[in-house]
Parts: sequence; C-alpha cells; structure tokens
Amino acid sequence: MEPFSFACSSSLDFPVSIRIINLEGDEVTCPFSTLLDRADLRHTGSVQSAHSDLQVTVQLWAGSKPWTVPVQTAYKAFRTERRWNEWLTLPMDYSTLPSNAQLAITLWDLAPAGADGLAGPIVPFGGTTLRLFDGDNQLQKGRQKCRVHRHRAADGYNNSTTPSTPDARDSRRRGGGGGNQAPVSKDADELERMEKLFKKHEMGEMPRVDWLDQLVFRGFEKRGVEAARSSLKTSQRQRQRDAQHDAQAAVASSSLSRFVLNVELPRFDFPVVFADHEYPPPALFSDRPLSGSGSGSHSALVPRPPADVPFGPGINGPDRDGLGSGPGPGPGPGLDLGLGLGPGPGPGPGPGDDRLIRVFDPEVAAKDNPAETKHRRLVRSQHRHGVLDKDLKPNAAVRDELATIMAYSPTHVLLPEEKDLVWKFRYHLTREKKALTKFVKSVNWADAAESKQAVQVLARWTDMDVDDALELLGPSFDHSAVRAFAVNRLRKADDHELLLYLLQLVQALRYEHIVATDDGDDGDDDDDDDNDNPNHDNDNPNQASDSSSLARFLIARAADSFLLCNYFYWYLMVECDDDRSQAKGPGPAPPSVFSKVAFDLMKALDGRADGREYRRTLKRQAEWVATLSRLSVEVKGLNKSIAGRTEHVKHFLADGRNELVTIDPPLPLPLDPTVLITGAVPDDAVVFKSSLHPIKVAFRTRDPHAPAYAVLFKTGDDLRQDQLVIQIISLMDALLQRENLDLKLSPYKILATSTTAGLSQFVPSTTFSALAHRHPRAPALAYLRANNPDAAGPLGLRKDALDTFLKSCAGYCVVTYLLGVGDRHLDNLLLAPDGRFFHADFGFILGRDPKPFAPAVKLSREMVEAMGGPASPHYRQFKSYAALAFGALRKNSHLVLNLFALMVDANIPDIRLEPDKAVAKVQDRFDLDVPEADAVRKLDRVIEDNLHAMVPVVMDKIHELVQAFRA
Repeated sequence: MEPFSFACSSSLDFPVSIRIINLEGDEVTCPFSTLLDRADLRHTGSVQSAHSDLQVTVQLWAGSKPWTVPVQTAYKAFRTERRWNEWLTLPMDYSTLPSNAQLAITLWDLAPAGADGLAGPIVPFGGTTLRLFDGDNQLQKGRQKCRVHRHRAADGYNNSTTPSTPDARDSRRRGGGGGNQAPVSKDADELERMEKLFKKHEMGEMPRVDWLDQLVFRGFEKRGVEAARSSLKTSQRQRQRDAQHDAQAAVASSSLSRFVLNVELPRFDFPVVFADHEYPPPALFSDRPLSGSGSGSHSALVPRPPADVPFGPGINGPDRDGLGSGPGPGPGPGLDLGLGLGPGPGPGPGPGDDRLIRVFDPEVAAKDNPAETKHRRLVRSQHRHGVLDKDLKPNAAVRDELATIMAYSPTHVLLPEEKDLVWKFRYHLTREKKALTKFVKSVNWADAAESKQAVQVLARWTDMDVDDALELLGPSFDHSAVRAFAVNRLRKADDHELLLYLLQLVQALRYEHIVATDDGDDGDDDDDDDNDNPNHDNDNPNQASDSSSLARFLIARAADSFLLCNYFYWYLMVECDDDRSQAKGPGPAPPSVFSKVAFDLMKALDGRADGREYRRTLKRQAEWVATLSRLSVEVKGLNKSIAGRTEHVKHFLADGRNELVTIDPPLPLPLDPTVLITGAVPDDAVVFKSSLHPIKVAFRTRDPHAPAYAVLFKTGDDLRQDQLVIQIISLMDALLQRENLDLKLSPYKILATSTTAGLSQFVPSTTFSALAHRHPRAPALAYLRANNPDAAGPLGLRKDALDTFLKSCAGYCVVTYLLGVGDRHLDNLLLAPDGRFFHADFGFILGRDPKPFAPAVKLSREMVEAMGGPASPHYRQFKSYAALAFGALRKNSHLVLNLFALMVDANIPDIRLEPDKAVAKVQDRFDLDVPEADAVRKLDRVIEDNLHAMVPVVMDKIHELVQAFRA
C-alpha cells in the first residue's frame, strides 16, 4: 500500500477565505409581457444592463445555522464582464469547522423597490451554496464552478435548495429531457469531466506536457463555446413556449440557472481531511462550587447522580398509562414512573412506543431540587439542631464511614450524603485535624446562616497540618474566613519550612480578593534613597494587600528575613513579566495582582531601616541580572566559534565598566542569598555548545577559603518548569529526612529571573554519555573506582561512595517516576565524584516524552552495572531504598498534590497543556486507591520491566548518534 500524506483540518489555525473571481453566463432578454405583469422586475439592474453592477456576500453556515456574519465584496463597476477577483476572509478558522460546513454565496442586484424583508434597494440576483468538505470529508481547494440559482438568495440549510452542483434529479433531466425542462447538450457530461481533469492539472496532480496541453485547452474552449450557444438557443425556445402559457411560467423558466460563479478556495500542499476529537457522552451537572465554599468566580461544575424524572399518566402508551391492571413500580397500578418506557426493569421502550423518543435535557438536574434544598436547610438549622449536634457521638459504623471520608484525596468530590454526615458530627470532628478540609467542603458558604455557624466551628478546630492549609488557599476556597484560618497555620512555620512552599504561596495570591489600586508597580525601577517621591508615602492606607490575609502575611515575613524577601521578590518579578508578555493590545498592561503585591512589598520595606537596605540590595541584584542578560544576548548574536564566544565573555567579565570583576560591597547571590559574591573569575568562564549558548561564570565569595561559586546563565528559555521540579525534589528530600531516610538527593539550585532568562547552580559532575566514551566497560563503576578507590571495599570502591550512589539512584528513580519526568537519556543523567547521582533538564514532566515507548523509570544499564549487576545484593539494596522512599512520600501525597493544585493556573508549559489533568497525573503515580503494599509491588514491577526493556537502550543509541551527527 502506497503511503498517503495528508493534513488534519483541526491543525489549520487560520481563517476561512474564498476568492470571488467572475460570473459567467448571459441573461436572456425578459419579454415585455413579463415586465408588464411583474412591476418588481421592471427597474432591476440586470434587466437594464447585461453587465449591471452586482455585489457578492458570503456567509458560513453549518447545521442549518449561520456561524458568522456575512462578508461582502467592495463596489466595482463592470463594463464588459462581471469580474471581482477579490479575496474574502471570514471570522472563523478551519480548525473549528464541522464536517457539514458550507458557504452561502448570494449575488445582489439593485432595485428601487427592494425586496420584502431586506433593508435597502436590493434584490437577490441569484445564490449558490458551496460545501467546504466533499463526500470523502476532504477540504475542497482550488477553483470551483458554482451553479447560480436565479432570483433566490443562497440557502445555507443542510438540505439546501441552492446547491453549487446539480443534484441527481437535474442529472436525470439533463440526460432525458423529460417534462417541460430544457434539455442540456449531450456534451455537458464530457465538459464536466474535462473540468475536473483541468482542476487536477492546475493543482499539479497530473504531469504537464506543454504542446499537448495547449491543444487540449484550445479544443476544450471551442467545445465550451459551442455548448454555450446550443444551451442558450435551447433555453430561448423553452422560454418562448413558456411565455405562451403565462407570465408566471416565464419567470420560473428564467430561474433555471444559466449563470456560473467562478470562485477559488485556498490551496494546500497536501489533502486536508476533516478531523475532530471524540466528545464524551453528556452528563448531568450541578452548578455548584467544587468545595461548597461559595458562589464566587472559582466555582466548578460537579457531576451529580441523574435525577429521577417521573413521567405523567399516558406517556407510556394506552396499555401502560395507569388505567390497566397489573403490578407496577409506581404509586398507581401499572404506572411507570421510572426513566424506562417499558413495563419491566429494562431501559428500552416496549411495543407501541415508536412515537416516543428520549431527549437528553441538561436542565433536568442543572439546579438543586427545591425539596432537597429545603431539607438541607432544616437539617443544618442552628435553631433546631445546633445545641444537640454539640453532644453527638458517632457509633462504630459511623466512625468507620467518617474515617473513609477523612482518607479521601484532596481531589475527591464529596457526595451530598457525605457532606451531611460531616456536618452532623462537625463538633466531634474538631479534634481531628485531617477532617478540617472535609468540613469546609461540606459547608454551603452561600448560605449566610450556615456560613456563620461554620466560622464559629472553625475557631474550635485543632491545629491542622501545612498540606491542609495549602489546600484551603486553592481556588476552590474563596471565603475570607477560611483563607485567613489557613494563613494563621502558616504563621507557625519557620523561614526554612515556609521557603519550601513559597513558590506555591505566590501562586495562591491570584486567588486572593485583592483590591485594585492605581499606584501599583513592579517595585524594581525606583530610587531607594528618594524619600520625596509621593509613591513612597508610608501613610497610604489603600494598599492592595489590605484585603488579603495571605499577602499581608508574606509581606510581613519577607520584611523580617532577607532570605524570604529575596525569593519572594524574584517570584513576583517573574509573574509580573509573565503578565506583561501575555497582555494583548497597545499600551501598557493593566496592573496585575502580583504587581500590586510587589508595590506593597516595596512600601513595607521603605518603612523599616533594614528594609531600605533590603531594597537597595534587590535593586543591585536586578542590575546584576540585567548585565548578565545583556552579555548572554551578545554571545548568542555573535557569528563566532565557541572559542571566540568564550573569549568575548572573558573580556566582558574583565572589563571593570561592567562591574562584574569586582563587586563591592559583596552582593547576596539571587540564586542563593546566603552566598555573598565579591567578583567574577573571568578565566573560568565557559560558553557551552548549545542553541541557547548558556554561559558558565564562577564568582568569588566573601569566604577566602571557600571555592568559587559557579552558575549557569542563559536567555531564551523559560526555566519555571525546571524551577518547579527542583522545588518539589527539595521538598521530597526534606520529607524523606523527616522519616530518617537520607537518600542524598542534594538538588541543585535554580532561579528564573524572567519568563525568558534564569540561572542555575553548576555542580561539578560528569554525564553518563561522557563516561561511556571514557570507559567502554562499566563506565559508572570505573568512574566511582577512580574517584573513591578502596581495594578492600565492595566492588573495589569505598563503602560510603557506593552507599551514596545506591541511595541517590533510588531517590531519583522514585522522584522522577512520581513527577513523570520524560526525555531521559545519558546526557541528562549525571554523576558527581563522591557518588551522588542526579538528573538535569526537566523539559518534559507529567508523563510527556518526545520519544515513543518511553519508560516510566529511567534505570540505565550503566547504573545497574555500577551496583554490581541485577543479581548483586547491592541492586536489591537499591530496590529496598526505592520501596522505602516511595512509601514515605506516599504518606505525604496530599502535600504534593496540593502544591501541584496551586500551580495549575501558573504558566508552566507541561501543566498549561492540560491543567485539569495535571494533579490527576501525579495522583495516579501514587496509586492512592490501592494498599501501600500493592503500590510498592507495582513500582518494583516498573523497575524490573525497565531493566529488561530494549526500547530505552535503542533510544539511547539513537540519541548518541544524533548528538554525534550534530557535533
């Protein structure tokens, strides 16, 4: 079978367009008898002149409905022929077209009296309807001849009465000439066949032979002229016969199309086939907030059970309308009140129900049942049950049901019965910290009386964990009391713990009720010493953060600690830059939530003596980053070799005018503010061979005995996804160490300074690809032996180095498995001299991978060889570490899921693709719906399957060949 190349219509993201070329055909002179009887035809333009002025309108239709407003051609005066040669563009993309889309094309003539239902002195000269997809669901292209139906506007309905091509009945009439229809020349079929061949020839689908093509063209033109003359004479004779009967018949005869409109559709290199995705079956929804936390802008549609819709008497036919005898499931004998139309339990209709069909109505359960709403209000009434609920104690069965509810994941949606149960025992659950989020989800915050009770109960609740506090700061909880309660829990966290969640807390600011202000800015373009600036007035009460407890908390903690202030400032700057890059239209972008919070941060720092020093330091950091960005852009624009680019960087760093070779006073490094840098080391600068040409720069620190701190800086790449992955790895490392499980993860630091620039820590290490070239046999093991030799140790190296390698391999295998890290190859697997193994370059996460059949866990042959092989006890120890790490992280899965939930609306590339599935993808890797032992066994199978799989080995070889070819 020969290959067939084609494109999908869903990939054509440009508007529908059509070129109106010209109108072919001659108007038969209308008899004076007809003009006397038809006053509306006496003064139309086409009667007065054979080439009268016409305008063409085009409108897109689908499913018997108009999809766009009409577009029309510009005015043009005609002399010898009606020719427009004008392209019209419709406000609809090809990617959104259904398969039954068609263009309704109408030619409008001038008439003083106009026509009924039309505004202005116009009447339809004729119309035609052109389908955009043919019978094979291919998009039509190139020139098209459209039959014009005289005196009728184009009909865009599915069963159009103005098709662009003759239907089967017209074909039969054309061949037989039956009835009173005017027969067409017998050469018409041959002419039509030749036109199709000419279209293929024009599209390049047929070979071109110049001398033969010229002969065929001339012969076709001669035959076409003869056929037109013959058709015109036949039509005139038919019209004269019709005129002898009555004027109405004459008009009907004139409506027979003798005009053809030539149009042109865009051409494509390949056939375009209609494509669409399969839509899920419709479901009934309830328009209620996801958590029941309010009726604000963060509400979501929650699936609810189908409503029980009863049918009235008589709807089930004469034999089952409640009048007959026999048992029935309803209140009356034989009355069917279920959704089925038959007398039995089956869902299908029975005999006699052919006249009845089922119609899906999404409004059946779109709103709450009034009876259920009244019942809920009565049950939750403080006056009726408030006092009694304080003394309620659940029995054993209810305790088990409550325990099941408390174990639900953060993404689980509570059923109405479960919400009522949690509300009923709310006072008993105040001692359970894990029950707080479930209680908040069970409250109807739109009910003032119920929300008032809930706030009172919140004050009695025991302290919750940080993961629950982060969940309450998500988009599903918009009640100010709930968010303030979560912030109060965060106040108990120290700076290092708060730093683990700071990236997500900044994202949570977008869900805060922050009041708009007109004086917000980004806080990085003003003079710190200019206290006369009115924008620095500390007495201004209209700060944006006054309406946000989270913003006030973060600003206050940042003002107390430069460590938090440093990262908080740069996280805000990146979001402000992202808002500016996404702003559309001319003029400055409106102030965003993050720019308002950044402005309030600067104002808070101005009010403190040490805060002003913080602000000056942040300004110096911004200037330092801007200088490195300018250097990176210059290096990328140079037309030099890597050596030449490196020399340029060294000269730039050594130039004292750039203030990089000496930094006085020492500057806290934005990547790690605990490190104070005093100047760059120009001789250590390196430009890497890559499309973005990242620059490695080493900086001296204030500690003279400490080694230089090397960083990688690059522009043109968004590092926010890598920053998120490194932050999650750092969090997981902290969680494992709390469980007394140190897996030597040691993630490197990374910081995005804008949406297109950032810097990362350079860790001395070697890629597995380089090791494979240096040591053909067991490269990783040979590298470890060379840096950690011990003849008496296991595998000929020191025991601590081997243990570090086993632990770090196990940790990163589990972490990358949970995060779905993709595009793993030997160039982004690195090994440090002390045995620490780690991953780099997280451009694909959440299961995405550019290579087919990618493994869920990257465990290369070189890694297993360094453990002594799959049969060694060290390999079994590695799998034991992996099982322990997976179990420990699984216990804290709610924290990881809540962190990802707060990043859903962040502009992270792999989260942005499917934001509604990002949290679910991570949750699936935790396997929370099965016991821990089963989840650990599944991970063990995944590791074993990857070890024996051949596809990863082949992909690594292909990647190696591609890199060698590029070099």
